[in-house]
Amino acid sequence: MTFTFRTVDPLKDGELLHSWVTHPKAAFWMMQDARPEDVERAYMEIAADEHHHALFGLRAGEPVFLMETYDPAHRELVGLYEARPGDIGMHFLTPATDTPVHGFTRSVITAVLARLFEDPRTRRVVVEPDVRNTAVHALNEAVGFVAEREIRKPEKQALLSFCTRERFAAATGVAA
Repeated sequence: MTFTFRTVDPLKDGELLHSWVTHPKAAFWMMQDARPEDVERAYMEIAADEHHHALFGLRAGEPVFLMETYDPAHRELVGLYEARPGDIGMHFLTPATDTPVHGFTRSVITAVLARLFEDPRTRRVVVEPDVRNTAVHALNEAVGFVAEREIRKPEKQALLSFCTRERFAAATGVAA
């Protein structure tokens, strides 16, 4: 599958984002009770933050997933691990669908990592999913992530994991 990317526009995309992040499938995004204006405000804050970015993954010009990137030395993981130069944090969300496509989510995470490793400055991708999110742990491992340890974040117990460009290429066959 081929995807392109565009920056999220919180005002234009707020309704779509709200439908995605409040769906029961997105429980690990912890926005289940968010109102549309809460989601819009959260993504306005991301848009204004030099260390945090939100992008849509597009297929045939339509948004089909959300990815966020952040600098772990400044957001999310400050004080929870020793950030290295070249580290970039990442979250992604594939929305709920009535017509699931086999292999779609794996294609998404592969595209997200390929995009991140296009930047020669990126050495490792860092993730910190909820320890209970076993589906994403398996997916992360399939594309080259290695779990390091559990960490306690204010909102969750998380599994700190890393993926280098070499591990990504070895796991997926995608040159990084």
